[in-house]
Parts: sequence; structure tokens; C-alpha cells
Amino acid sequence: MPELPEVETVRRGLAPAMEGARLAKVEVRRRDLRWPLPKNFAQRLEGHTVTGLGRRAKYLLADLSSGDVLVMHLGMSGSFRVDHDGAKGVLAKYHHEKSKSPAHDHVVFHMSNGATVTFNDPRRFGSMKLVARSKLDSEPLLRSIGPEPLGNEFDARMLARACAGKKTSLKAALSDQRKVAGLGNIYVCEALFRARLSPKRLASTIAGRNGEPNARAAALVDAIKAVLHDAIKAGGSSLRDHRRADGSLGDFQHNFQAYDREGAPCPACKGKNKTKIKRIVQTGRSTFYCPSCQK
Repeated sequence: MPELPEVETVRRGLAPAMEGARLAKVEVRRRDLRWPLPKNFAQRLEGHTVTGLGRRAKYLLADLSSGDVLVMHLGMSGSFRVDHDGAKGVLAKYHHEKSKSPAHDHVVFHMSNGATVTFNDPRRFGSMKLVARSKLDSEPLLRSIGPEPLGNEFDARMLARACAGKKTSLKAALSDQRKVAGLGNIYVCEALFRARLSPKRLASTIAGRNGEPNARAAALVDAIKAVLHDAIKAGGSSLRDHRRADGSLGDFQHNFQAYDREGAPCPACKGKNKTKIKRIVQTGRSTFYCPSCQK
């Protein structure tokens, strides 16, 4: 499933095709995605302008001149294919071999600027929902999501308070969308490696008894921000699905220091006998870390 950097890459790629353009026509070719599309979905969209295209955690948010917000999630295999003035070209896409089939083109947005934006999703785990802007904060999909890790308000104090007293592992805490928005398996592993913190460490150990942050919390916040900025700059990570805005592969997978590197020598260990990256399973997901560097 895409994480924050991949969704942000999609947002930046779709923005030139959608922002400021009117939804001239909307085709609904299949109504049952992860859940059914809203009633009168096409009619509620047609004729309205996309005034802005944002992101909240792993969701894309298209603000409409009607006062509604189109909330979109890519799911496991969702992709946006963009054609402009008859010339086909991918602006932002999650690639899946089956996505070449028009049978999986479920929603098509015909924009007033000549762009056609097609949502393709072979597995149909993606979703679209219309929410009034005034009710967005109380929307069940979004209301319990934690702070954006790239936001100015996200700091060591905020993270420490979210983890204070928690008996869960640090890996599990960071993967909890209620504590930090948009992080998933890849970037949690990479951030913990950069911060030199074990994924098995209790989450509570980054905070003092009063919930105040310690040096671990500060190092972890710095690592989270740095790895996300680096991943976005690289166009995200392409393992199987992700393509960057021009259709080429993202590059950040070539910069992994821990994730998916089981058995490889730790790049941070000093000396000739470097510890090998180890894989363990936490909450049903693979975790990669260096037992020597990460304590």
C-alpha cells in the first residue's frame, strides 16, 4: 500500500491536470470499489471546479467549488492515468500489470482543460467519497488520523506525548495512523534505522515520566522528517506498483538502508565485521533493522 511519499508524488503529478479545471463530465463505469460510490456521484461533481488538490495522510483531497471535498484513496493497486488533448502520458500513476486493461477503468474525469483523468484499480481496494468541507474534520475516515509528520506542529514534544505510557513497540506506535499520519512499513523501518532506535523498544521510552520528550524523541522526529523529504525528492519508492509523475520509476528504493535488506551488511556499522540487517515479524509485518546499531 502506498505511504505518504508515494501519495504526495501522485498529488503533485495530478495537480497540473486537475487544479483550476472544471469537471466537465464524469463517467462512472463501476460503482463498487472498496465501498459503493456516493449516490448521484457524477452529478454532484459535474460542472464544479477543482479549487485545490491536497493530501491528508494517505488520502488525496480534491476541494470543489461546490463546497464538497472528493476524498480518494488508492488502495493496493489504484492508479491515475492522465491523457491530455489526445496525447497520452502518465502524470502520476501506481502501476500494476493488469491496470493496462480498460476493464479496470472505474471512474473517468473529463476536465475542462482537455485532460482526462482515469482511475484504474484491478483489486478495487481504492475508494472515493464526497464530504462537505464543513464536515471534513468529523469525517470518520479522517477524524482519528494523527498529525502530519511534515507539518510545523509535529515535533519531539508531540510525538513523546503520543507515546507516553504506551506498552506497544516503537515500530507499532509509529505505524499507528492515530499517532503519526501517513507512515507505513517502509518509512518506519528507515526512520528507526536513521534514529538508531530498535523497532522492539517500548514506545514509552521516548518520553519521560511527565510525557516530556527525551533525546530519543528528538532524534526520531528528525529522522522521520528527513527520510520523508528524501523519499519525496526521489519520487517515492518503486517496489512493484509505484511510478513517479512522468511515468518513470521512483528512486528511493535504491537508498534503503534497512528495509528489505535482510542479510546485507549494515551500512552504519563500523569496522570490518559489520552486523547483518535482520528481519523479524511485528504485528504481521516484516521489520528490518540492525541489532547492533539500533538499541
